[in-house]
Amino acid sequence: MKADLKQIQHPIASEMTEFELKFKDLMKSKVKLLDHIMNYIVKRKGKQMRPMFVFLSAGLTGGINESTHRGAALIELLHTATLVHDDVVDDANYRRGFFSVNALWKNKIAVLVGDFLLSRGLLLSVDNDDFHLLKIVSNAVKEMSEGELLQIAKARKLDITEEVYYQIIRQKTASLMASCCAVGASSTASSVETIQQMRTFGEKVGMAFQIKDDLFDYGDDEIGKPVGIDIKEKKMTLPLIYALSQADWFEKRRIISLIRNKSDNKKAVNEVIDFVKKSGGLNYAKEAMYRFYEEAMVILNQFPESEYKTSMAALVDYTIERKK
Repeated sequence: MKADLKQIQHPIASEMTEFELKFKDLMKSKVKLLDHIMNYIVKRKGKQMRPMFVFLSAGLTGGINESTHRGAALIELLHTATLVHDDVVDDANYRRGFFSVNALWKNKIAVLVGDFLLSRGLLLSVDNDDFHLLKIVSNAVKEMSEGELLQIAKARKLDITEEVYYQIIRQKTASLMASCCAVGASSTASSVETIQQMRTFGEKVGMAFQIKDDLFDYGDDEIGKPVGIDIKEKKMTLPLIYALSQADWFEKRRIISLIRNKSDNKKAVNEVIDFVKKSGGLNYAKEAMYRFYEEAMVILNQFPESEYKTSMAALVDYTIERKK
């Protein structure tokens, strides 16, 4: 039986409780409107997997301390900022089943809220001389921006290769997961080699995590994001890229035409989904996901046995077994 998040959190339960209280304090503002929005964001927090990766990485490589807490808060502040900005970019009205900030307060306020969160993270690091942590996370934010822009540029042409797809998800998703693990190790004053080892581990987990997310688009599980949303947004993900690579010239042209011209038509989207399923695209993507998972576990198994290692292994399992 797979562990749930509460069981996985067991070795870091007190740290996660303390983190939540500290994070709430960091989100406070004397500007009433901003404070109101911050409360809304805090109450609708997600699974908080990223702080868990930070704390478990620190436990695995030396020991959790105040610097680890600040690193986890820095990650969560910058991650939340990118989500608020992403919803503006994507014109999304919902986030985790609730109204997004831009849906309730409009784009202008949402952009400023994202800026506030970014600056809060920067100040947290600068005020505590955590420049080593700030460098890791700032690099991840740069990578995420580049990954998003590369995906937008490629979506216009619908010409993403498997190699480019991996580059996009490495920058867009895996870079943040990599920074979580690197920050955790860096907060314990680990060696450069250990920090790099944890960064690579986090990147592998992030790659598997994103492929799992892309599989949800094909209704591979009962719940998750709305089926066909990537196709509607003309995002080329691994199952589709593989399916197109196996198709003849005529079929490839027909499917690309459906995505380009009829992505808002439910029947056309379902046709693309059926094409991907029949072409073995889902199985191909699952194999790639498990490959990254295995590579991550090889790195994790180099560390000595501990409750942190056990929980980290369970958390990695959770990322690829999750239902949403």
